[in-house]
Amino acid sequence: MSKTLLPGGSDCVSCSIRKSVLFAGLEISDCESIHRPIDDIALAPHEVLYRAGDPAQAVFTIRSGLLKLVQYLPDGRQRIVRLLRATDVTGLESLLGQPYQHDAIVLQQSEVCRIPLEVIQRLDRDNPKLRKELMVRWQRALDEADAWLTQLATGSARARMARLLQRLVSGREDGSCELFGREDMGSMLGITTETASRIIAEFKRSGALQEIPGSVSLRCDNTTLNKIAAD
Repeated sequence: MSKTLLPGGSDCVSCSIRKSVLFAGLEISDCESIHRPIDDIALAPHEVLYRAGDPAQAVFTIRSGLLKLVQYLPDGRQRIVRLLRATDVTGLESLLGQPYQHDAIVLQQSEVCRIPLEVIQRLDRDNPKLRKELMVRWQRALDEADAWLTQLATGSARARMARLLQRLVSGREDGSCELFGREDMGSMLGITTETASRIIAEFKRSGALQEIPGSVSLRCDNTTLNKIAAD
């Protein structure tokens, strides 16, 4: 595991997504007082942010990229239980004194802010806005877990794949998304790698997924995906 770590490198005041992340409710003066202990971490695909069972000593805000939270079945197979995208917060179990509950592994090049637990605890004592924002993040994580069960674990394999693509493209004005490995997609949806590959190929033939010239991204046809997702 090789992370690019910039100790104390986060500039919370100038952060382009500050209004969307954990410190959204803080004033500039609050950010100026706490940015030094926060680290920026650059992560390449397949690198690990933390492992299940590791002592949880920090909370992480995703600034860019995509990570997966993984649990392992008794037979060693992995099951992806959630995706983390820009503005998401992970490692909240640290606030309860618990070890990390999942492996957090990078799917696409990512930038992450590591916020030491003591920083959170100090701000929680001094700033009630942070406590409210923490509760919002807890609820968001619960909502995401519920959506994962209802949208990605039920219905036909084609419908589940369509819903996954819709989630990946959510919030993207141009309707584009960058796919990741078929094995990971299969793990998310409870289908084989071969089935995931076959469905993606089918979606490309039907126009539900369209190549973007000169880009590794694909454009999603939401009208078509909506029809498939409703099956």
